[in-house]
Amino acid sequence: MSVFFQYDETATDYLKRKDKRLGAVIDALGHIDRTVDTDLFAAVVHHIIGQQISTKAQETLWRRMQDGLGEVTAETLLAAGRDRIQSFGTTFKKADYILAFAQRVHDGTFDIAAVEQMTDEAAIAALVALPGIGVWTAEMLLLFCLQRPNVLSYGDLAILRGMRMVYHHRKIDKKKFEMYRRRLSPYGSVASLYFWAVAGGAIPGMKDYAPKKKGK
Repeated sequence: MSVFFQYDETATDYLKRKDKRLGAVIDALGHIDRTVDTDLFAAVVHHIIGQQISTKAQETLWRRMQDGLGEVTAETLLAAGRDRIQSFGTTFKKADYILAFAQRVHDGTFDIAAVEQMTDEAAIAALVALPGIGVWTAEMLLLFCLQRPNVLSYGDLAILRGMRMVYHHRKIDKKKFEMYRRRLSPYGSVASLYFWAVAGGAIPGMKDYAPKKKGK
């Protein structure tokens, strides 16, 4: 049974009061259901295998791993070893990242349960210390696994596209982004759901104001 990111009208009403353009998007789209993975260990592995490949390829590979291992845990991964993990379709480099993470969890040098109790900043710092995990991946884990309410990622190209479309900007630089992030706090995660939807074409007629590349 799917679990969706939890939010209610408290969040959407706040965003609509703070931002009329985003408010119009919220009214147009209604409630957005985005699935989350409540198992942080499995979510880390899922995100590592999905780096730099399509969502479809990621899901195919993830199903293969789940089917092959039965359950994705530190123990099943360590028992499988590098060659078997790679045989599911991932690279040897990603297999090494996964095994390094599994080993740290298995021997207790990485306390995964503790991450769930940390502040957003501390959780990101802890996750980024793992091999193969960058800031963007850590932010996505906070949103789509830990369901933290205030994640709006400057490193996410689709969010930046959605913001350009909603606010009619040619470019969202760091300064502009921070202005919106402050405005939309403490419900940045909910805002993210709507920016992603807009970037994916959920509202016909909304365009990206980014300058056209030469030759296009």
